[in-house]
Amino acid sequence: MGTAWTQQRSREEWSHRKTMMGWGLLSVLLLGLTVVFSVLLFYTFYSCGPRPCERPVCLALMANYLMTGNASALPCIDFFSFVCGNLTSGWANESRNVLEILKEENEHRLQRMLEASVSWPPDSAEEKTVRFYKACMDTDAIEVSGAEPLLQVIEELGGWRISGNWTPPDFNHTLKLLMSQYGSFPFFKAYLGPQPSPPHTPVIQIEEPEFQMPFRPDQKNYTQILRAYVSYLEQLGTLLGGDQKVVLEHAYLSITITSNLLMVANPLVQEKTEDKLIQETTIAQLQEMAPSIDWLSCLQAVFSVMTLSPSQPIIVHDLDYIKGMSQVIEQKANYRDYLQSHMILGLVSTLIPALDSHFQNAQRNLSQKLQELAGWSPISLSIPRWKKCIKETETFFKPTLGAMFVQETFSRDSQDVATQLFSEIQNAMSRHLKRLHWMDEGSQREVQIKLSQLKVEMGAPEEILKPDPTKQDYQDINFGSSYLQTVLSCSRSLHERTMRGFLGPPYRHRWKVFPWDVKAYYSMPDNVAVFPAGLLQPPFFHPSYPSSVNFGAAGSVMARELMHIFNQYLVPEGCPACDIPTLNGELLCLQKHYESISLPTGNIFNSSHTLLENAADIGALVIAMQAYKKWLQKHKGETILPSLGLSPYQLFYQSYAKVMCGSPASKDAQDLHSPPIVRIHGPLSNIPTFARHFHCPRGTPMNPSNRCQLWLSA
Repeated sequence: MGTAWTQQRSREEWSHRKTMMGWGLLSVLLLGLTVVFSVLLFYTFYSCGPRPCERPVCLALMANYLMTGNASALPCIDFFSFVCGNLTSGWANESRNVLEILKEENEHRLQRMLEASVSWPPDSAEEKTVRFYKACMDTDAIEVSGAEPLLQVIEELGGWRISGNWTPPDFNHTLKLLMSQYGSFPFFKAYLGPQPSPPHTPVIQIEEPEFQMPFRPDQKNYTQILRAYVSYLEQLGTLLGGDQKVVLEHAYLSITITSNLLMVANPLVQEKTEDKLIQETTIAQLQEMAPSIDWLSCLQAVFSVMTLSPSQPIIVHDLDYIKGMSQVIEQKANYRDYLQSHMILGLVSTLIPALDSHFQNAQRNLSQKLQELAGWSPISLSIPRWKKCIKETETFFKPTLGAMFVQETFSRDSQDVATQLFSEIQNAMSRHLKRLHWMDEGSQREVQIKLSQLKVEMGAPEEILKPDPTKQDYQDINFGSSYLQTVLSCSRSLHERTMRGFLGPPYRHRWKVFPWDVKAYYSMPDNVAVFPAGLLQPPFFHPSYPSSVNFGAAGSVMARELMHIFNQYLVPEGCPACDIPTLNGELLCLQKHYESISLPTGNIFNSSHTLLENAADIGALVIAMQAYKKWLQKHKGETILPSLGLSPYQLFYQSYAKVMCGSPASKDAQDLHSPPIVRIHGPLSNIPTFARHFHCPRGTPMNPSNRCQLWLSA
């Protein structure tokens, strides 16, 4: 047996070994847990990070980007070519852009809708819309009808001496019929329009007509133009059965009347402004100043939904023309047959789109001859029939056609996502206001109020998105035995609906575009931002796209329209309380920044002329990126497009540039936007995060040494 010390030592050693074994097991356990945690952490990051979007719409977008972009271009040197190179390579001598391509796609969508084999309820708005389009497309029936439908119209007007069988009608009676039943205004145009100043109540307005003869006696090449126009009128008269000698006589007199009217019309280059030309008066006063027209009778016929009196207030645009017009008619008062022929020839020209190919060829030949005499480059006038018929259908059935387009292409989900996207952009701009170091607090508050009171209309006007089930449109439209009779019935119906619209609810913003258009806009007087469904389509927007695409493309478009709120503060003396030296310095910096951008040979632009739009482009990019960053902080599950190798931020900038893709060819000098390559390189090279995400070395074109701070960099 050992001693007590030995036994004690053995117990201590055993205890020590047990302790060491425990620490070893603990270390192994900790190591295992670390490995497991690392695997879980890796899996978590992988699963929460950007995942490829495999949906068909994303794969289609990926294919679009691969097809239109030029992967061999270096994004830090030429991002325009990197994004748009293959798309614009075939546009060297054309002026095109991606929005025009989208517009053409929307036209084809309309065509497919109108030609689809869908059984609409009889006499429904949709059925009449489709029926009208098909009547327009039935060229065989139009050719068979020939001039007969138009001869019936002339007979209803009392006939004319060109036909050899007529009864001299009262001048004002014919004029009244032309304006009220046929929408033709040979001497003046009368319409309902909002007053220029608030509360914008509707008022009858009188102005010059749209002259059928677009030239003046003092114009260059007048003699050659005169011959071309005489030949045109001669063709119209003979197509309607007139004797050539009589037709020529009346054609020359008609041209003389138009020439006299043009001479009393104020030329567009005059020094007077439109505001000075507008005068408020009454029907009775106008009757004294221009007595050749029976104003009360004629206007009552045109505005039949109103009860007029001599004291009715009206607005006259250019009273001098109206007085001169009355004198021209007075001089021809004893030649009623010539006045009658003049008015009917004008009507025939307006109705040619609804007539057969003989009349249309005559008008086409005149247009080509006038282009030649004006020295313009030949313009192809060959437009597919389906496009013409869509235009005609748009004119008369806009609400229903818009509703059909929205139902087909802009789902409720699309509208909700687009509205939320706009809300993110609006909130980002509101937050960003405080960072504008040149803008005083008072001006910032003004902008904040505008933003808070701003109304956005997404997809289509409210009356299309939420139609009134009790409203029965088109019930007064009758489909006649000829296409011309159908067009005339539609024209009268449209006139009545337009007047009812003006005389209905109080003034509200009326869309300047169709729902299938691709142009967004901001109305400063009404503080309304409009984004039509036609714009919110692939490849610029889809509810299933990665958010980086929607924010970069559609989001930047939304931000750009809101940036126009700042226009009034950026012009000279527009913001007297602002830090003017700083503001002017930033605007000058912006101008120089754009002037430094390289352009293709032969392309020039005026950076001072496009300054406000350039400022809007850069500001839109800043706001859209701020909104996207905020969205990423609040949401998980961002996706990317497979096979592109682009991160979400890179995809954002690619999508931003894609909206700007356009022909590098010279652009219209009057365009307030810079050329496409400048609209891409200008904003992106001014944003540090672009250079960071594309790893652009310092000093490359897309990562310059100096940047402008008008909106601060994103």
